[in-house]
Amino acid sequence: MRLRFVTLGLAAALIALGGAFAQNVPEQLVLSGKAAEKIQDFTTINLATAERIAESCEKAATAQGVQISIMVLDHDGNHVYFDRMDGQGYLNIITADMKARTALMTRAPSKLVMNRVIQDPNAELQLIQLGEFANSGGLPVVVNKQLIGVVGVGGSAPHPPVWSDEICGHKALEEVIGPSVAPLVEDLPPRQNPNPGNAPVPKFATANPPKTALPAEYVVGGKGAGNVFDGNQISLAAAKKIARVCRDWAASKGGTASIYVLDNAGEFVHMERMDGQIFNNIRTALLKAQTSLKTRQPTSIANAQLKNNPAGIARQTTYFNLFTNSGGIPIVVDGQMIGAVGVGGGAGGGDENCAIEGLKATFGEHVTLPVYPTTATEAGPRG
Repeated sequence: MRLRFVTLGLAAALIALGGAFAQNVPEQLVLSGKAAEKIQDFTTINLATAERIAESCEKAATAQGVQISIMVLDHDGNHVYFDRMDGQGYLNIITADMKARTALMTRAPSKLVMNRVIQDPNAELQLIQLGEFANSGGLPVVVNKQLIGVVGVGGSAPHPPVWSDEICGHKALEEVIGPSVAPLVEDLPPRQNPNPGNAPVPKFATANPPKTALPAEYVVGGKGAGNVFDGNQISLAAAKKIARVCRDWAASKGGTASIYVLDNAGEFVHMERMDGQIFNNIRTALLKAQTSLKTRQPTSIANAQLKNNPAGIARQTTYFNLFTNSGGIPIVVDGQMIGAVGVGGGAGGGDENCAIEGLKATFGEHVTLPVYPTTATEAGPRG
């Protein structure tokens, strides 16, 4: 019995020590209060900090005349915040996530992995098998020796020491976290290419920019549209407005939400996870957005159809990998689909309602929204 009391006492002491250490991280940077209690974690990066890091990096990129994609993950690897500046494509977007995950796995800048491959090319096979990406741009977010998250930046050509994805992320961390951010890792000279390097590389560009009939603020335009050969891809500004309105609406209802906005190709445009959301909330928001993109319908339609199936067979949803909880809506503006939004986590007053509020505020009467039956016996709840 005495041993049991000693063990319990030791456990309590360790918990108290952990709590005391966690308090060394400034409260404004991490989850706190009821949101932290809900997920039992007072040491993970909060939405406000992630958003500030992303916006600081985007501001620096704009000053350089380049575009970037930026991903912020918490210390469990969950998406917290993501932005894809206009004109970024699949490789730019996915590498931002890969760099962030490499920094999370190694608890170090992803440039260290890149430098290791420069010094020993044979090491790359093992690193690939471990899921590590040998490219700079991923940085841990460490405050008072506590890892609270990671950031990954992709999409721009490097010009060190003036500019690179890593420099963008590092400057943002210094601006948001402060001077305690670790200095940049040394750049090693690239290894010599063993290939002759004289293979002809074709050019693939259009002389005519893609056209759209939609207002310029709704879609990617100009050079950005030319980069992706798409004049009907939702702009970052419009995607962020949808999410911001939905976020504020959820907060006004005493709730929280996870929000994804995808383009027509299914790539991330913007994502944010409000404080206190867990993996299931985050994951379902993405699945709803992806389902509404594939079906080109609100997920609430498939949800109702499934309930109305007298046999209760989820054949269609299973075969086609659909997620039928309401909260996903294709973004159709003046009859043109430009992306999809997915909301998860409850949002205080229903996920679909949250998405609708964001869409109405962003596009007004131009947007197509779900219309429900008017009779009380036919209408069902949204959310």
